[in-house]
Parts: sequence; structure tokens; C-alpha cells
Amino acid sequence: MGIGSRHALTSVASAALLLCFGTVGTAVAEEVPSDDTAVSDDQTTDINDRQGWEDETDQPINEREPRRCDGPQTWYEFSSKRAYHVPSWWNGTKYKDGPGGTMSVSVTKSGSIALEVGGSGEYSAGAILAKAKVTISAKVTGTVSVTTGHTYTHEIKRNKYGHLQYGSWGYKVNWKRYRSVGNGCGAPHEIGHGTATMPTKETGWKYWETTS
Repeated sequence: MGIGSRHALTSVASAALLLCFGTVGTAVAEEVPSDDTAVSDDQTTDINDRQGWEDETDQPINEREPRRCDGPQTWYEFSSKRAYHVPSWWNGTKYKDGPGGTMSVSVTKSGSIALEVGGSGEYSAGAILAKAKVTISAKVTGTVSVTTGHTYTHEIKRNKYGHLQYGSWGYKVNWKRYRSVGNGCGAPHEIGHGTATMPTKETGWKYWETTS
């Protein structure tokens, strides 16, 4: 059985996420409470080969808040989301075999899958995560631990090569941050935008086939 690797997610260097506040181009770090960023091993749910989970294109989210003169000074909005299997990036969690036959795999090296946020302007990874828990899914989290084990078996079609990748059944989202202008009754000013890849508490193997 061949073993490959795929770098699909950049791990977070620290277990704590950074909250970034301030003017454009500057940021001040603030730690997010640990219970908002990590999921212990016994809290995760294993789901293998979740057919039809991933969306081929972004799904629009119509959640623009009504303009209120006494509303918040700044806020986040998600313009779209996409169901996405967030892969673990280290060796021992991705396999390829074939042509044909049966694949029997398991996680051979532990690690963690983490929230990844990118963008420009002013934004906070912690605030985006908190917003996503309400707007996207209560299951999204900052970090999910992956332990060794979780054996899975899958048949490979004749003359095909099978692939199994371990990861989290999460989401990709597009976000924007706004600031109210003047008395807050008019159109807001965009002060940041970007994307985020969010793992959830559900982990498992994703299977697909290729001709070579």
C-alpha cells in the first residue's frame, strides 16, 4: 500500500488563536479562551466517507443585518459557505492503493487540525469563529485533536486507484467586516475581508478514486 501526503492545511503554531484589533495594518494580540478553540478527543464524532457532503461551489448566505442607527460599531458577515473536508496534513493520515482490491487503513500518527483565517484589513480570528458558531454551525471549532487508530476499510473498483484522506468535516467561508459610518443609519464601510477554513467536531475518512 502506498502512502502519500498532501499539504491542504497550515497548522497553527500556537494552541491559542489571536484576536487582532486596531487600525488597518496593525493588530494587538489577545488570547481566546481555551474552551472556544479546542475539542478534546472524547468530544469528537467519527464519520467515514460522508457521501455528498462537500459542495462543488460556494453557497450564498443572505444574512446582511438591517441598518440600525443604534447598532454595533463593527460587525462581521458571511457572504457564502461551502461544506468541505478539512484534511490533516501530516504523514500517516493519507493513503493510496490499487488498482482494484481492498484498502484497510488507520491513523498512524496523531496531530491536530486547526482553524485557518486569512484576509486583509482589520479582523479577528476569534470573532470570526464566534460568529460562525451562530451563523454556520455550532460544531465549528478552533482546533480538533486527531489520535492514532480509527481503522477503516473500503473496496476499490476494478482498474481504479483508491484514495483515503483523514480529516474534519468542516466548512470554507467568505467573510467581511464592516464599520458603521456617521450615525450608523447609512451604508457601512468595509474594513476587512477574507476567507476561513473551519474544522468541526466530526472527523473521519474521505474516499475517492482515480484512474492512475
